[in-house]
Amino acid sequence: MKPSEQVQPEDPRVRFAGERTLLAWIRTGLAMMGFGFVIARFGLLLREMTNAPATESSHSPILSLWIGAGMILLGIAVNIMAAVEHVRFLRRLKTGDPYQPPNWSLAVLAAVVLAVIGIGMVIYLVVLPLP
Repeated sequence: MKPSEQVQPEDPRVRFAGERTLLAWIRTGLAMMGFGFVIARFGLLLREMTNAPATESSHSPILSLWIGAGMILLGIAVNIMAAVEHVRFLRRLKTGDPYQPPNWSLAVLAAVVLAVIGIGMVIYLVVLPLP
């Protein structure tokens, strides 16, 4: 074995950076799931306000349930995709392959989906205002 072919010891900072990135995505996914739960349960509040005497609401509480469930599913998807990317990262690290950025960005994908959900919520709130 030539001296230039010797395997360099792994820098632990690289693995720790990957762990921090995974944990940041897990926190993001958990926040999405928690926010989705709050949105879904907001429909119950609207339903209770509708049942109160002398109030009439044009909001459909079922829509908040679907938006909330969508946010929860998005959080689950983010956590799964982050785990898959982390496993790929560890596999490349173990084999000594150089880092190759993926063709898609999990951050951009999550931002676009959240923006679409946000636009939908704004339309929902503007078109169907509270009495």
